[in-house]
Amino acid sequence: MRASSGFVAFCLLAFARPAAGVSASRPAQDVDECVETTDNCSIDAICQNTLKSYKCICKSGYKGDGKHCEDIDECATDYNGGCVHECINIPGNYRCTCYDGFRLAHDGHNCLDVDECAEGNGGCQQVCVNMMGSYECRCKEGFFLSDNQHTCIQRPKVRINGTREGQSCMDKNHGCAHICREAPKGIACECRPGFQLTTNNQDCKLTCNYGNGGCQHICEEADPAPRCSCHMKFVLHSDGKTCIEERSVQQQLHQPQLLPNETCAVNNGGCDSTCHDALTGVRCSCPVGFALQSDRKTCKDIDECRINNGGCDHMCRNTVGSFECSCRKGYKLLTNERTCQDIDECSFDRTCDHTCVNSPGSFECHCRKGYVLYGVAHCGDIDECSINRGGCKYGCVNTPGSYECTCPPGYRLQWNKKDCIEVVKCASSQVAPKATLSCSKTGCSLNCASKAHYLAESDSSYSVTCGVPVLRGKGQSKANSSNSQGCIETLAAPVKQTASFRIKNAKCHLHPKLRGQADDGGRQIGPGGQLCNNCQVTFVNLKCDSSKKARGRRTRNSSNREITRITLELEAEIKPGDTTGSCDLSCVRKQMEQKMKSSIKALKKSINQERFLIRVAGLEYEVAQKGAHAAAKHENCGPGREKDSGRCVRCLPGSFYNGENEGCVQCPPGTFQEREGQLTCDPCPGGDRHGPSGARNITSCSGQCSPGHYSGDGFKPCHPCPRGTYQPDAGRTLCFPCGGGLETKKEGASSFHDCEVKVSCAAGHYYNTSVHRCIRCPVGTYQSDLKQNYCISCPGNTTTDFDGATSVSQCKNRECGGEIGEFIGYIESPNYPGDYPANVDCIWTINPPSKRKILIVVPEIFLRSDDDCGDVLVMRKNWSVTSITTYETCQTYERPIAFTARSRRLWINFKSNDANSARGFQIPYVTYDEDYEQLVEDIVRDGRLYASENHQEILKDKKLIKTLFDVLAHPQNYYKYTARDSNEMLPRSFIRLISSKVSAFLRPYK
Repeated sequence: MRASSGFVAFCLLAFARPAAGVSASRPAQDVDECVETTDNCSIDAICQNTLKSYKCICKSGYKGDGKHCEDIDECATDYNGGCVHECINIPGNYRCTCYDGFRLAHDGHNCLDVDECAEGNGGCQQVCVNMMGSYECRCKEGFFLSDNQHTCIQRPKVRINGTREGQSCMDKNHGCAHICREAPKGIACECRPGFQLTTNNQDCKLTCNYGNGGCQHICEEADPAPRCSCHMKFVLHSDGKTCIEERSVQQQLHQPQLLPNETCAVNNGGCDSTCHDALTGVRCSCPVGFALQSDRKTCKDIDECRINNGGCDHMCRNTVGSFECSCRKGYKLLTNERTCQDIDECSFDRTCDHTCVNSPGSFECHCRKGYVLYGVAHCGDIDECSINRGGCKYGCVNTPGSYECTCPPGYRLQWNKKDCIEVVKCASSQVAPKATLSCSKTGCSLNCASKAHYLAESDSSYSVTCGVPVLRGKGQSKANSSNSQGCIETLAAPVKQTASFRIKNAKCHLHPKLRGQADDGGRQIGPGGQLCNNCQVTFVNLKCDSSKKARGRRTRNSSNREITRITLELEAEIKPGDTTGSCDLSCVRKQMEQKMKSSIKALKKSINQERFLIRVAGLEYEVAQKGAHAAAKHENCGPGREKDSGRCVRCLPGSFYNGENEGCVQCPPGTFQEREGQLTCDPCPGGDRHGPSGARNITSCSGQCSPGHYSGDGFKPCHPCPRGTYQPDAGRTLCFPCGGGLETKKEGASSFHDCEVKVSCAAGHYYNTSVHRCIRCPVGTYQSDLKQNYCISCPGNTTTDFDGATSVSQCKNRECGGEIGEFIGYIESPNYPGDYPANVDCIWTINPPSKRKILIVVPEIFLRSDDDCGDVLVMRKNWSVTSITTYETCQTYERPIAFTARSRRLWINFKSNDANSARGFQIPYVTYDEDYEQLVEDIVRDGRLYASENHQEILKDKKLIKTLFDVLAHPQNYYKYTARDSNEMLPRSFIRLISSKVSAFLRPYK
């Protein structure tokens, strides 16, 4: 550092004066070594030019001859560098810091008490009392302070059996000043960190290790309490703790005086903070976060939040010498402590039952089809049968995610799967086309006329079903038993045959028969006997599965061989017309059974010789391929699939696999397909061939009757619903009566709203057509709409607290309690994050492994306290009200808190009454090694853990809470989270908070 230009000019003026005996016309010629940088001054010195030479002067904060300068340790002086607490020496300067519970004053030397109670009540549940260097939580009458020193536990109002042997910590006058522990022979008292137990084993003596002993400046251990004194320039106040200046400096602040000989060595040059000696006098500077005032001496805190919001994305809060950024709900602060990033709640476990959609600052849960959202995040099965009986004409059966309509005996479901139509005996001319099985001495074939379904389970496994099972005239038929024919065969049961056989060195491969492929007509496969030729097969289920099996030791070839297993189920009808005078129905059946057995043998040989074909939609398919044919890989994807962007995908609903061009094509008009990967499309009811192409379901078929109309088959021509009836669905064969003799204003009504009821029902009610008045929805049901004649059952296992519910949000899951994990888990109110139910009594137990203790974090808790604490959460050693209590509350607290259990095991009980409800709680816990108990309790009892909003967010962030648990339960892992490349987003202030605690604890082990 060089002398200033002002100082150089002063020197030049001095040397310009004529010396005695020297003529003014002959000025001295001088070389400025300082400007020429030819001096050999220390880097920590100032170079001053002189006549024909120069001088080296060590900078302020250094000592030496100027050529060699060494740092002055200002903190080594008797007055500690002017710092009232701690002095930290730095090159050429020093800085002051304060003990925990104090903040640095604007002069940079004095330390002032921090009022922890001014922000968030210090984390205290009830009463916060600020003290010099610390604070203390207290409880109202009827409560006592828990071991975590922040929450309050209600004293039991009554004793069990009226008396109890020995003294208990639940007694109001147990005598312990701080912490009371249950002991085998009564109680034992303990003190909070920084206190010592006195000789009476009840009272606690304050030491200088806690809040500096209540002293503002200097604390010395003494009996019966610490003795306070003050730093130089301060005197002790009459309270024996506070230090005040000996004289006022206000006049000096307003009338600063610059003395020519002013130096940093005297009274720090009058500077509040850092002082530098300069050629023109002292130069004061301020630490980061402070600004030098117009008197050039005083430092004043800068309100960084007034300039560009302090660089904070969301909220900015000014502090002495600094500031703090925080984020809105749904965002978290990044490690730069400025930027707010959206919290992706969908990345957390247990956020939504089904689908989670993240959004800026929030998220939404969605449910799969057939389920409805309740309790904010949960999905429950919709009981469609409770919604106007699911629209079914007769019976309705609810299933997970869906429902089925049923019909009484003698009826079957119509194509719309809701209406029932009468089943009549089939005349011979009415029999709908079925699958036809034909076997001859040269091969077998199965012609699938309708109802063909193909499912490729893997590359070497598939199944084909063809036709529908013959319906019997007994029992009820469900939706999956519907078919297009309007009659049923009831005279004779079908012949059923099941066969399973293996084919060696063959692979399951349903593939269109190659064009021009010649048949080996000369080879006979028939086993002799009568074969099934053009047998009407009502239902076929063929399953093919291939697997490789290693050869045994006796075989010469050590390679694996392909084993294909084919399972075949057949149902063949018996034609009544085949009976004769000499062969009755039983005789015909035996003949058919013999034909089927012979055909099964023929089928086996024909498949082995690759001579069995399935005809679907006019195309022939081979069921398996042997030898070289099986090894040859086709470029196409096989039946039911096609290539899309280089990968094989199934044909979508509304399309089918066309074997001729080996690709997927849309279903033609008049057909539809609901499933993926099928070989054909099903015909639409009604025979209308002018509908849309690519229909995905039967409801897409054209020509259906619109709501408010009906017909014999649900298709045009249609009739309007008569007066007094209505129909909300399309494609129906009937209209529902309003009931109770109610009429509609006109024909073609499509809703019960069109029925002229005598009173209009509000939400939460339904119209009873028997008594013609509105009835409240029973418990377990709800109704959101007006003017309805039914109530909807609550989804899944939920129910309502009361009758007359108006929304599915009032449906609540009451499941709770049980024994939970030994190492980590959650204590969660029923129906969380939705409101908890009324009149619940939940009990959880935590039983940690040996030598482990329990740490609990309550991120936030929402309980309604405006009903005389009717909703209560309590954590105790066991069920007894006189057992050791760790935590008890009946209020809402959005500020988090962490604490350790007072007992090795925990019994947790949550009770609610019927007065009101709230969101409840989701409380994580972890068990930790008891060797770390002292450290864990030291951290969780420190109020600074909860004072910063950034620290609070750690306790609320589900991902970061795992990090916190990792550090608290395994403190040696702390160091991996302080690494620069750590991806964990722990604020630096949090790391600074616990670093001294963890380092001090681990120092003996490092």
